[in-house]
Amino acid sequence: MPKTKAAAKTKTTRKTSRRKKTPTNNAAAIAWLEKYIRYTDYLGAAQLYLKENHLLERELEQKHMKERILGHWGSVPGQNFLYAHLNYLISKKKCSMLFIAGPGHGAPAVLANLFAEGTMGEVYPKMSRNHKGVCNLIHDFSWPGGFPSHTNPGTPGSICEGGELGYSLSTAYGAVMDNPELIATCVVGDGEAETGPMAAAWHSNKYLDPKTSGAVLPIVLANGYKITSPTIYASMSDKELTDLFHGYGYQVRIVRDLKSSEHNHKDMIDALEWAYGEITKIQKDARTKKVQPLKPKWPMIVYRCLKGWGGVKMMDGKKIEGMFHSHGIPVKDPQTNEEHFQLVKKWLESYKIGELLNDKGEPKPAVLKYVPKGDLRMGKNPHTYGGHRRKELKLPDPKKYEIICQQKGCQAVASNTTVASEYFRDIFKLNKRNKNFRFFCPDETESNKFLKLFEVTSRAFMWPVKSYDENLAPDGRVMEMLSEHTLMGWLQGYLLTGRHGFFATYEAFAMIIASMVDQYAKFVKQAMKHKWHKPYSSLNFLLTSVGWRQEHNGYSHQNPSFVSNVLEKHGDFCSVYFPADANSLNVILEDCLNRTNSINLIVAGKQMMPQWLTVAQAKKEVKNGIGIWDWVGKSAAKNPDVVFAASGDVMVAECLAAIELLKDKIPSLKSRFVNVSELTALGLGDEKKSLLARRSFEKYFTKTKPVIYNFHGYVGAIRNLLFPYEGHHRFSIHGYQEEGTTTTPFNMMVCNKTDRYNLAIDALERVSEQNKQLAKKAKPVIRFCKNMLRKHARYIQKHGQDMPEVLNWEWKM
Repeated sequence: MPKTKAAAKTKTTRKTSRRKKTPTNNAAAIAWLEKYIRYTDYLGAAQLYLKENHLLERELEQKHMKERILGHWGSVPGQNFLYAHLNYLISKKKCSMLFIAGPGHGAPAVLANLFAEGTMGEVYPKMSRNHKGVCNLIHDFSWPGGFPSHTNPGTPGSICEGGELGYSLSTAYGAVMDNPELIATCVVGDGEAETGPMAAAWHSNKYLDPKTSGAVLPIVLANGYKITSPTIYASMSDKELTDLFHGYGYQVRIVRDLKSSEHNHKDMIDALEWAYGEITKIQKDARTKKVQPLKPKWPMIVYRCLKGWGGVKMMDGKKIEGMFHSHGIPVKDPQTNEEHFQLVKKWLESYKIGELLNDKGEPKPAVLKYVPKGDLRMGKNPHTYGGHRRKELKLPDPKKYEIICQQKGCQAVASNTTVASEYFRDIFKLNKRNKNFRFFCPDETESNKFLKLFEVTSRAFMWPVKSYDENLAPDGRVMEMLSEHTLMGWLQGYLLTGRHGFFATYEAFAMIIASMVDQYAKFVKQAMKHKWHKPYSSLNFLLTSVGWRQEHNGYSHQNPSFVSNVLEKHGDFCSVYFPADANSLNVILEDCLNRTNSINLIVAGKQMMPQWLTVAQAKKEVKNGIGIWDWVGKSAAKNPDVVFAASGDVMVAECLAAIELLKDKIPSLKSRFVNVSELTALGLGDEKKSLLARRSFEKYFTKTKPVIYNFHGYVGAIRNLLFPYEGHHRFSIHGYQEEGTTTTPFNMMVCNKTDRYNLAIDALERVSEQNKQLAKKAKPVIRFCKNMLRKHARYIQKHGQDMPEVLNWEWKM
């Protein structure tokens, strides 16, 4: 089909746009770049191989090689090249920039550059920029007690745990939110680019407000190969990549650097000048024009280069440089294979490291000519030390939102999350000046009944909207995107640069980010080992639309696995909270937002629920995470026949319904109720506050009496926590047993035996084993409960809803 004139014109315009270059005359810069990259490439390669003779001051021998050669070489030269060019840009523009390394196992490059700029020596005096320091750097890589092959919290300037791929770009976007002068350069590995989280993260540009936030400069490091096969991006043509990223909403520059003999410095200098110019132009327009432009086209760069550039070219007849064979350790056996050792020797000697150092082992001034100083260094960017920048969040008093009931269990009030939305609304009000709080939720803010937030803010969105769209604005502080991975990355970047946030989501789909939370927990645990990491704001989750009220959406929406996942984490800083009502929820929100270096998971329903505690009672209980509700069965305070315990608002209500049923049918039966509102891997309650030590276990659960525990999540999660306690055999645990369907709310509990009738039957059967007098009275009550369960089954089939005895229940004791 012949092309139209318009099409031809469009094609010509695109070509002209791509060819447009910023004039440069940078001979001195290119000479410096060559020296600096030689220096960092040598440090990167030497870290992999050398245990001694680190600077080749004598003839290299096989005995100088590490016994265990660990790490990855493939992305190191590419990242060194980019870091060097970014240093040159910073030295010219004096801009605030941080560096996020996305490619897997690229730590040798990051460490080499941190050493070259002097950051390593400031954080770790044993790695000062001298002979002893460089030897320590090279020796300690992948050495017991040293640095791993990916960036981690021990890496200065790192805010992204590099062990699991796909999260670098979303973390970068989170870092620049509300940091208007910051640029986060994110190097995206072309293998990492194939992950699901990364695919969604490209759309973060549609939520970044250039008026109030900084900028992200993504650079795709397209070196061609993963572990053993080509990458998708490197297999695409320049036009295909350009079209792809244009579709995402980016302006694209492609820099090709595929010659083994020399680097393409000129095109990268031009590309970074162009990118910086586009960033400043977008921000200037947003910050000076009366009508803020929408749909900004942020710049990005694709850097095509050889994998393992500058390393071994060929070995045993196979291509190494520019091939997947250079992904990890290109030469694995130089200690025992003389021929292979000579290849490594020639490789390391090719950098002529001695020419770049003075007599003290320090890099010569010519090597450091354009390396930024002070806080302009990417490894010392103040934003990457977020604990130092963190400001306390101003929090409202939960008393202001207190639900006051004339009697316990009143239901004529709003849902728990509706009340909590007022609390969150006022957090935005109180911190309007500091702009250090955001609310993250995957398209569920309204569904989860957080409507009050939209009285003071909107959903963030930078692209055009329809006239009838609701609650959308460029400066919105509610971050909604139907990608849990992207939201978690934003939140991580936001927290680790010194701010605060909350992540609310449907309970069933929190497991999508379980692995990200695992990685974050590892980050927090390691960060706490380094004194230069000041405390970070807590990572907070609120799970709502819980499985017990997902009877209408069906089995797929009934999944409390995230609770179990968090309970397997470090008990000294990971907690799971189960507020029984709205007052408890707001008190727990206050407690979680005041905590640092912690991961907090709150589980709370959004439906209308009974209300039990005053704010004062809730505050008392949150201190311990467990409490006896002494107003339930006052006569049972000292010597109950049975103990009921619960975790979760739905579970609490059913326990109390069972207690009331038994009190009505057998007045002489004495029941105690224990509300367990906090769990950790250490056990019930909050043992960090010396709550439930083994010796005080009996205070709550007696020495000998049966305990009926109604738990929100999987039975196994509580069984594991109870196992260390003496007397755990007395517990009969009810919880989610993977029984679900499309049914009624009460039948969801019947299916899993967490309803009042099954709880009462279980209690009576266990009490009967200890008390013969009560055993006689128990039999007719057990028959009654079983009859009610049969009646219930018939009723829901006929009417499609729960029977009145359940729907209209209220606490009367």
